[in-house]
Amino acid sequence: MAHPLVWPGKYYFYPIGNTSAVCLTRDIAPDEPADILSLGCGDPRNVLYTIFSEPQPAIRKLDFTCCDFEPGILARNVILFTMVADKQSYSTIWNIFFHLYLDCESHSILIEQCKKLVGYSQSLQTWDASPYGSTLKMCTAYTLSELRRHWTLYIDMHDLPSERQKMIRAAFKDLFKPIMAKTSKNALPSAARSSGPVMGLAMQTLSDQCRQYWKTGLTFSNPKLVAAATLLNPTFAYSLEGEGCAVHYGTDPLIPFHLASLFGNAKHPLTIDDAVKAAQTQFNNWCSAFFISVTAAQCPPTIRLFLGEAMTVCRTLHAFAETGTVMLGVPVAQWKTQLIQLNSDDYNLDGAPAQFNVIETSNLDDHIGLLNVLVSTVPLLSKSTPSSVLYVESLLSGAKDATTDFTGRLYINLTVISLLLGVTPIDYLSGFTTRSNVHELIVQLVSKGNSTQFHQVTTWKMPTSGDISSDAPALPPTFDPSQLGTLLYDIYHDVFEHEDALNFSKMNQGNMLKAIARSNLIHYIRESFVLFLKLIRDKNQIKDEQWIQVMDRFFDIQREDHSLRMDTLAFNDLCAQLHRHGVHTVQFLQGTFPKIGRFSRWRSLTPIVRILLVIPHEKLAVLEDSNLGTPLLQCDVRGTTAMNNFTSVHVAFGRVVPMGTPDNPWVVFEEDPLGRKGSMPLVATFTMPTWLLTDIEPMENLRVSLSVRSTTGTVLLIPKLGLALHVFTASFVDKSHVHVLPEYPLPSKRRPPPPSTSKPLHMHSFTEIGSAGPAHVELDEQCELVSSLTIRISVENEQVQALLRSAAVPEMVQISACTMRVSIAGFIQNVLFPFPIIGSQHKLRLARKSLYIEVVVPVSGPFKPDGMMLNPFPVVSSSQTFNPWSIHHVNMSRMPTLDITVPKISQWLNPHIGASMSTRERSLRKRDTNDMLMSVKDTILRIFFGSAGIQGPVKRVFAIADGPTKNCDTIIFVSELKFDLHSHTVLCDGYVLPLTHALLEKMETPFSQLIKKGDIVRFGTREGEMRAWKLLLPALVERCRTSWKHGENCEYRGQGKVPLTDMMEMDPLCSCGRGKDTEGMQKVALWSKWAPYVTRFALSPLFAVSYLETIGRDPARYRCFVCRAKGKPKLLMCTICRKVRYCSKDCQKKDWKAHKARCKP
Repeated sequence: MAHPLVWPGKYYFYPIGNTSAVCLTRDIAPDEPADILSLGCGDPRNVLYTIFSEPQPAIRKLDFTCCDFEPGILARNVILFTMVADKQSYSTIWNIFFHLYLDCESHSILIEQCKKLVGYSQSLQTWDASPYGSTLKMCTAYTLSELRRHWTLYIDMHDLPSERQKMIRAAFKDLFKPIMAKTSKNALPSAARSSGPVMGLAMQTLSDQCRQYWKTGLTFSNPKLVAAATLLNPTFAYSLEGEGCAVHYGTDPLIPFHLASLFGNAKHPLTIDDAVKAAQTQFNNWCSAFFISVTAAQCPPTIRLFLGEAMTVCRTLHAFAETGTVMLGVPVAQWKTQLIQLNSDDYNLDGAPAQFNVIETSNLDDHIGLLNVLVSTVPLLSKSTPSSVLYVESLLSGAKDATTDFTGRLYINLTVISLLLGVTPIDYLSGFTTRSNVHELIVQLVSKGNSTQFHQVTTWKMPTSGDISSDAPALPPTFDPSQLGTLLYDIYHDVFEHEDALNFSKMNQGNMLKAIARSNLIHYIRESFVLFLKLIRDKNQIKDEQWIQVMDRFFDIQREDHSLRMDTLAFNDLCAQLHRHGVHTVQFLQGTFPKIGRFSRWRSLTPIVRILLVIPHEKLAVLEDSNLGTPLLQCDVRGTTAMNNFTSVHVAFGRVVPMGTPDNPWVVFEEDPLGRKGSMPLVATFTMPTWLLTDIEPMENLRVSLSVRSTTGTVLLIPKLGLALHVFTASFVDKSHVHVLPEYPLPSKRRPPPPSTSKPLHMHSFTEIGSAGPAHVELDEQCELVSSLTIRISVENEQVQALLRSAAVPEMVQISACTMRVSIAGFIQNVLFPFPIIGSQHKLRLARKSLYIEVVVPVSGPFKPDGMMLNPFPVVSSSQTFNPWSIHHVNMSRMPTLDITVPKISQWLNPHIGASMSTRERSLRKRDTNDMLMSVKDTILRIFFGSAGIQGPVKRVFAIADGPTKNCDTIIFVSELKFDLHSHTVLCDGYVLPLTHALLEKMETPFSQLIKKGDIVRFGTREGEMRAWKLLLPALVERCRTSWKHGENCEYRGQGKVPLTDMMEMDPLCSCGRGKDTEGMQKVALWSKWAPYVTRFALSPLFAVSYLETIGRDPARYRCFVCRAKGKPKLLMCTICRKVRYCSKDCQKKDWKAHKARCKP
């Protein structure tokens, strides 16, 4: 396992999701088939909401692979899916899925459904033949058997002996008491977080609702309904913890639902019942959409269930994609010995996907670490489409500054890791995001950084996929082996430096208490780093001889670095894992080893061996103390002269049965079905180098131990276990407690990749000069940042060769984010770099004799010129469709309308929209400094303020004019404001009318009427901003395209570019969407004549990226309006206009006479 072994301590079951639902297809085109991998999927909210967000009828195939290591979650999900398919009452399904207690009727329906499922699930074949088999697929036989076991447990629970039932009920009765006592008067942000921009309005009501649920286990307020729910819901009573109550104390059934429209549109105080009713309405709508989709004749979805730990599932799928093997030989999860074996009926060349264009990882970042998430998922991203997307999410924050915690968890500069892994956060390049986390930032500011939660979602794509000139992925970059080896060691150092107590103290100065509390939350071991290295080597196709140089440099630095004093104990663990995964074999593992002692009769001696340590069950009692939390475990091998730690440990309860022969030993493991609650021993298995057992000292001197890993949080264990923290120790020659087996490297044979199905629509590969090699990455002196990228073109065209010899000088220009165009006497070569570049700072190197041209450029990135700033809103093409790269899709028909007549709407809408600008951008605006993105944001703000009537009367028609020339060629009609629920923001449902000379001549009279009666607001723009709008408009149109497709005569296809133009008085849009979905235009008589000429679009704020720059203002930095002093102790905002602050009543009184005249809500 590539994650530390954690003693489970108190296990928590999450039957209901702890974040609101999201649409998983939001970043791929609406007509592109979706293969979706959901890791740590949890409850089915995202599947249901994704299907709900799809156009109806369905126009594409959705294929979900839902993975979770908790069988109770998947068993519950299947119950929900099948009950919806069986047309059960949605209110009954609500009760069964969300209530801890059930009435007799709901319980009876649940049991009957489970009996039906048990009958269909005797085998994979019977399941496939069932009414559910065409929609719900089981990825492994083990998945089906475990789900069947849970359905059987649900059936039998209320027939258990009364004493067992009493114990279960007692545990549930006390479930929420501690948290209720601890938070009896506190605001609870959990469900309120799902309300996004109106979080403040929702906080009290949803906190009360949460406490009510904790008190009754129900969402009912009606006393009769509460009294009728007397039967414990068995679907909450069984989990990996076994029988009983393991439900997390913060469980809240309203968290998955979007309540922004409820509270944002409220004209009167809302009750708990109002909130529950709104959530139930959403649930009903989701279920209805699911039923329609699974019963449709066209494009019904497929939902695959996969039981297993996320990292092992990913490794299994990757092995299948690369080698075709359905059984890699890895266990489904820690504490289990069942190996993952894919269902061969589904997993074949034309069957279930093992590469995905959407990968969603829930908040696995919190549980396994960001690097592990990337290492596991990046190999599974489909390379056949440029729109492939990876979502990485975190909910917890242990850093002093939660907003910058994301970049710190990477241990490496974002540009560098983007080049190494071939994926990058899109907001890192574009400089904005259309998903808001403003409400999260407000919580951080109010709590002064003491909040333990900060919800952050990052969207990762291939950097070149946003390049509008590229027609294929860039070649993997190359690195100088010495520089790469240095970089990789520096990452290694940063990942593991916390292991030394002095380093830990230095790293956490000013944050020590929080650091000690989280000291056991370690996500990386040496195997984690080895898999990181493997991904880098394979992704960048580094040749063997170069990789040896990389690793030689790595080990050279490691030998000289004495700052990681604990690293020597892990050196052999690192070497063993490098060999096991086929990454590198160090010199001392390449020789032969003496066949002595326990190896004397072995047929052959492998470089590494597998140790199985049998720990008597009673020896674990010391770890059962609830005050110890979740200590980390490892295995040690020590003698009289040496000690080595091994952290890649897999454990399970059961019995080892020796098999095989003395020359070829192997074992069978009989797992204890009761697990930790049984009596069988715990067996720990790990790999280690053979030479430590044969070449260092006699085997009789060696002892093998299971021990607690020493951290600042394990002090309490020293009196019980001693300084070495050994839980159990046995002599290596003790054959009853120590088994040793040969270990072989994991399979790495590859099969040819499938042919790409992505065909660019309009780009041309200009390669008229010669062959371009991969980009060479030059790092800076410290090997931390990228200095430059260099691509060499070998000149093969004979005419160009002659020109080059005759002193001709090529011309170069950057034509898109990652592409330079080299031209010489009419011969053109497009040069694609693997990352956005600053082409305006290029250098040219010519070799007139050797006949090559080298293009050298610096990399672009946040707040740098060129790169994505040439077009921050690209619309890219693939597979006969178009897709906005940096702006997510929306289905306007599924979005609730924002009621702008609600009193005091400005109290939440004004700060929400205003927070789209960073502190830096506000400073630029204040100084009237020209910045393209800031200028566009400023105009968007004014459109929203006008449309909502926040700073004056409501306006719905806007003319955008070029500031320098005063010329206007774009008119925007805003039909409605809507809630973009899952992105926690709002948008304008509108129409754009590009004005051309031909159109104005045709519509002269209607245009005159529009000017006179249309109440048009004219916005002047800054220099260069009109070009930005020409770039932005196609993306805003594409994002809401659901009812129409681009035709064969699409101008984008014909002209080979999007937009068609960035020139004034010319239309940047194709005609495919013109006059479509214009119901909003028909509602206004004056607008209706323009309906055939407008194109619908969805305009939303472009939010600053919180991990890149400061958003909003620290409350401590606000100044008093009168004396300009800062808070004493805090500033008070005027409660009416909310535009000024005062440090005291005296200052407020002094200003009241002047302020009264301009104070308006």
